[in-house]
Amino acid sequence: MQFSEVLAQISTAAEQTIELPEGWGQGRALFGGLTAAIAWQHAHLGASSEQHLRALTVSFVAPVQPGTATLKRRILREGKNVTQIAVDIEQAGEVVLAALASYGRSRPSRVRVVDLPSAHVPPREQGPAFPPIDILPEFTSHFDYRVSLGGLPFTGNASREFGGWMRFRAEQQPMTIGLLLGMVDAWPPAVLPHLTAPAPASSLTWTIEFPEPLDNQLNSHDWWQYAAYIDYANEGYGHTHAHIWDAAGNLVAISRQTVTVFG
Repeated sequence: MQFSEVLAQISTAAEQTIELPEGWGQGRALFGGLTAAIAWQHAHLGASSEQHLRALTVSFVAPVQPGTATLKRRILREGKNVTQIAVDIEQAGEVVLAALASYGRSRPSRVRVVDLPSAHVPPREQGPAFPPIDILPEFTSHFDYRVSLGGLPFTGNASREFGGWMRFRAEQQPMTIGLLLGMVDAWPPAVLPHLTAPAPASSLTWTIEFPEPLDNQLNSHDWWQYAAYIDYANEGYGHTHAHIWDAAGNLVAISRQTVTVFG
């Protein structure tokens, strides 16, 4: 099942049941970018069309499994300018993912700081793709990568930067926030190139912010730029932030993650 087909199952109902597919595995769980996108899609269907997503915070509570899942949406507060929406994904009666989506209306303001971080990702021709090896998570087969910042995972590269270029391999849809969430989370944690042997790692929390409404004239099969930076990593946890640009160098999102690493 394609990424967009999974999201297309979701209706406007505040509580509903959907089927999570095989083929998107990430270790012992379903790919976090897919589950985060499901939470966003459910929140989005309860939001006003006059407000845009400003930030999405996701807590990966427990491993999400293929199969039946229940989505529950609550409007915590709906104001003239800002709406806060909570979404839980449950399996077997337990919360496995919790998300908070913050929507806000654009309005005039004297505060204007619009000097955005510029893209500095080297051309994708300078970076290798992920090699076709068995240790890659199942979901990575749905994406193309070119690693032109830092090094490949488990190569002992101690750079604090990691990233390059990304796109969906087969999916060709107008870009949505849900599809963008999938691409951004498709990157391994930025701490993995520091290791010299494979070891498990996963996101604990993820916040992604959107400075401006996403241009849906762009396509999920276009190339997008990703640059992550390790702020701090110690005692099995890493704290990273990342910027995401389109191919033309326009900033589209700012991502912040706390990751766990067992190596």
